[in-house]
Amino acid sequence: MTRLPDVAIDHTPPPQPSPGGGGIRLQRRRRLYPAQGEPLLWLIGGALGVAMLMIASLLLLVVVQGALTFWPRPIVEVTTTDGRHLLGEMTRTEVYPPTAETLASLPPASRQVILAADGLARRRLIHTGNFDLTGTDFVWVADHEVASERRPEDALVMERMEWGPFVGSLTSIHAEGEPEMTGSAAWQRFQELHPQRRAAARTIRRLTERDLGDVNRALERVRLDLRAVALRHGEDSPAYREAAARAAAEDERLHVRYEEIRAAINRLQEEGRRYTVRLTTVDDRSKEIPIDQVVRAVAANRMDLAARLRVYADRWWEFLSAEPREANTEGGVFPAIFGTAAMTLLMSVVVGPFGVVAAVYLREYARQGVIISLVRIAVNNLAGVPSIVFGVFGLGFFCYLIGGTIDQLFFAARLPSPTFGTGGILWASLTLALLTLPVVIVATEEALAAVPSSVREGSLACGASQWQTLQRIVLPRAMPGILTGLILAMARGAGEVAPLMLTGVVKLAPELPFDHHFPYLHLERSFMHLGFHIYDVGFQSRNAEAGKPMVFTTTLLLILLILLLNLVALYARRRLARRFKESTF
Repeated sequence: MTRLPDVAIDHTPPPQPSPGGGGIRLQRRRRLYPAQGEPLLWLIGGALGVAMLMIASLLLLVVVQGALTFWPRPIVEVTTTDGRHLLGEMTRTEVYPPTAETLASLPPASRQVILAADGLARRRLIHTGNFDLTGTDFVWVADHEVASERRPEDALVMERMEWGPFVGSLTSIHAEGEPEMTGSAAWQRFQELHPQRRAAARTIRRLTERDLGDVNRALERVRLDLRAVALRHGEDSPAYREAAARAAAEDERLHVRYEEIRAAINRLQEEGRRYTVRLTTVDDRSKEIPIDQVVRAVAANRMDLAARLRVYADRWWEFLSAEPREANTEGGVFPAIFGTAAMTLLMSVVVGPFGVVAAVYLREYARQGVIISLVRIAVNNLAGVPSIVFGVFGLGFFCYLIGGTIDQLFFAARLPSPTFGTGGILWASLTLALLTLPVVIVATEEALAAVPSSVREGSLACGASQWQTLQRIVLPRAMPGILTGLILAMARGAGEVAPLMLTGVVKLAPELPFDHHFPYLHLERSFMHLGFHIYDVGFQSRNAEAGKPMVFTTTLLLILLILLLNLVALYARRRLARRFKESTF
């Protein structure tokens, strides 16, 4: 075994700093500032924690309020001290300090109730419905005004196609050819008839919207074809007379088909009027409506947990699959879901290639100088422009200029009614593409700049051209960053509302941008959007209280939709990054 040489250890103490040297000054500075930088670090960490807590609280509020919107609440009958009878669902409670004048005007028993609660009064908001009879949907009632309270088993909430919910009791049911039924027999007969009549109502809607719509579309096409011939050849030409004869024959055939469908609709409507229910309010006012106008009857006070869950699931399904009704405060939001998803995908298809190409040119091909620096400054400043400015630009440039030109060149027969010369999903998508373009450009440039220069130089040294290096080496390594920019653009574009109000979004779209008519995707049509739906229901409805639950639910749905789109984009980013990374070896 080889023996290592002995090592001499120096035990000499380190030299001490001279009294006037820099070491003494450093020690004094450390004594004066023992934790230099740590307060700022704690401040930043605390601000981040507060921000995360605020975001979590907001999301929790939206999730709780949105998830509880469709849960069947108990129906409570309240009798006040002045003899009023109120029946409805308790929606929320609030506490407030009454004024001295209010306390002095109350009877002693009510005053004691308030004083026992530390001088605070509590009141509850009751959703009484019956807007067509009372002119109001909600009533506030204070606890000191309540004489008695109970939950009647025969109370129910009738959700109607019009006028909102009816809160009361089912008095009788009348079916032609059958004796009038009352009490529990009427409720059982209603449960038997209601699914049949709702199926008939759906048939009427299909005939009205689809079959009659197809006939009306064909009639409009015949009219436009004849007008196009008139504009091309003149109304005195033989071509116009021949086209007019064909149009008259086709018009007659379509009108026969129209009358057949109209007769079928009238027959179903007449049959539906034979089945009616009589409803009675808590103050003995009656209302008779056809059964097919009742969307759902909920007797919450006699429901078990399984029945409540069925109603809850049914309301959610209606919300996701049906169209809005009652000024967008009831029904579903399927057109808004479709419009939001379609607009976001169209925007991504446009902004992705343009943003990546612009960033590749600026980073890889353009000669760096003053002009390119100004372009980058302009791109960065463009990200700070208010979104409504993009909406005004989209309205003027896309809708009026480009859309108006397209109408004059290809849709002259439709003028003066615009086709592309007004708001539509195409122009809204292009406007949002401009809005989110700086996000994609900046993210792509940063991703390209993160690729080491040695990789490029090695590829060029092996004989590859600049394009081959960019295609096979640089872009695969930068793809995760590029897709990150696209995901951020999708998230911002999906939540924007202000530009859409000028470029194509509407309160209620009669037709979806996609249907069974060629070319199937109609980019010129207006559309609904979840963000605008939230604004409309929250600030434009006739009753803010009636729209508040729908605001929370639609907000929750918009968050989930954006999350779903981002998850799909993240999954695609991982797959593409893995594939491009493998292709480089």
